[in-house]
Amino acid sequence: MALRPLFATPVYEASLSTGREFENFNAELEAACRMLAAEDKAGQAWSKAHGYGGYTSYASLDDLPRRASVFAELKRKLDRHARAFAEALAFDLGRGRLAMDSLWVNLLKPGAAHSGHIHPHSVISGTVYVRVPPGASPLKIEDPRLPLMMAAPPKRADAPEAQQSFVYLRPQPGTILMWESWLRHEAPANAARSERISVSFNYGWR
Repeated sequence: MALRPLFATPVYEASLSTGREFENFNAELEAACRMLAAEDKAGQAWSKAHGYGGYTSYASLDDLPRRASVFAELKRKLDRHARAFAEALAFDLGRGRLAMDSLWVNLLKPGAAHSGHIHPHSVISGTVYVRVPPGASPLKIEDPRLPLMMAAPPKRADAPEAQQSFVYLRPQPGTILMWESWLRHEAPANAARSERISVSFNYGWR
């Protein structure tokens, strides 16, 4: 008997922590995120109106790489990883390229969650984790076939990771996670005693 695993759903994982001056870079990035959370009144209002437990600049700011040099440096780092992921996915980009469409900050308060969602109109999405206190939310990834399984029985608790219906990825400060934008994901309730801070992004095919 042979099993042929087909139609894989890869998730790209890397870390900024291997680079020189990571601690200084990450501290500067955290300070910039906290500055936005304190000063971005439109983002604060949007977060409150839409039930986001904390702060996100998702709907209020679209110029972070121009707003602070640390975000511009982060974009340069992410561009390299996005190119590597696109190559691993065997994308045929033709005359186009992957370009960052958006970059936004998230501060998730204790007890808050970000429900399951996808990122329409994008090709690759992801998150860089800046501050991950003990108990902070993992990234919960959902098997994209789940809505089609209908009467299938549940998976055993000891099923291999590649066969589980949900996978929980637990990042550290500096972790980069990327996935194809159609992959449904969420941040479960933050069980930490302080904020989890991250920076999320989308790449489109241009």
